[in-house]
Amino acid sequence: MKIVSAIAHYLLGLMFLFFGANLFLNFLHAPLPTGVEGQFFGALVDSHYIYVIAFLQVVPAILLLINRFVPLGLILLAPIIVGIVFVHILMAPAGLPITLVAVILWLLAAYPVRSAFAGLLLHRVQK
Repeated sequence: MKIVSAIAHYLLGLMFLFFGANLFLNFLHAPLPTGVEGQFFGALVDSHYIYVIAFLQVVPAILLLINRFVPLGLILLAPIIVGIVFVHILMAPAGLPITLVAVILWLLAAYPVRSAFAGLLLHRVQK
């Protein structure tokens, strides 16, 4: 399981570094989506919020790839992955398979460091 988790966290880092860097540099030259997804993506681009999303993909990806602050990198990627999942469920179901790969990789990478997340799941805070 240790090897699987290591592979997952490096693949997750590579995936988000590649696609996050693409949001900054646009080296894939993909056509803009159409319909509601296109309007949503257009709003992200016009408001420059896309750069915040790109930053929140690239920085945690680098943390995963250099194997430092892995729980922090995973916790920063979690809301990005949730957002991507909902975009693909609600607007672009064709992209759901690659999104599910990201979810599985995140779960595999998070499992060995699950104790780092234990404090987030406390029912009550001890005073």
